[in-house]
Amino acid sequence: MDDSAEKETLLRYLGTGREALIWKLDGLSDYDVRRPLVPTGTNLLGLIKHVASVEAGYLGETFGRPFGEALPWLDEAAEANADMWATPEQSRDWVLDLYRRVGEHSVATVEALPLNAAGHIPWWSPERSNVTLHQILVHIIAETSRHAGHADIVRELIDGSVGMRSGNSNLPPSDAAWWQTYRDRLEAVAREATS
Repeated sequence: MDDSAEKETLLRYLGTGREALIWKLDGLSDYDVRRPLVPTGTNLLGLIKHVASVEAGYLGETFGRPFGEALPWLDEAAEANADMWATPEQSRDWVLDLYRRVGEHSVATVEALPLNAAGHIPWWSPERSNVTLHQILVHIIAETSRHAGHADIVRELIDGSVGMRSGNSNLPPSDAAWWQTYRDRLEAVAREATS
């Protein structure tokens, strides 16, 4: 596979992960996209802000192509987890637009460099800090997909909506009664296996 075909494949997978993550916000109120639903505070809008921030660094600074916009929540003096939630001033549209701009910058980086382009990640340990564009694209795809999975669970906790992406639930076509019976069965199995 030549560089351009491989880049196209990697960017397609990254784009699919981005779309899945963004789709989890569809139809929700501003409160629901922000509210923390697990003890660690994970919330949908925060997941997107975090993934945008991570991608801006890995596909920007790592290859000498800084994103060009300040992300103060990543500064050393910023409070812990400041990238994992949106402030009242950071609207849904603002966070989504940030993610779009980061995505455009990432695509420009991928288009400008060969997959074997060398990069350096100063926040990784010295033995791992020298990387290639290919390696970091795989890393960002994994990071995006991991957080899209978190978003799946958070969205299900909000309103029961599930699915991989719009038009593809990737689940058996069953009604609420079937799912309750299935869940009850798994609960019984868990209790039996641990008694």
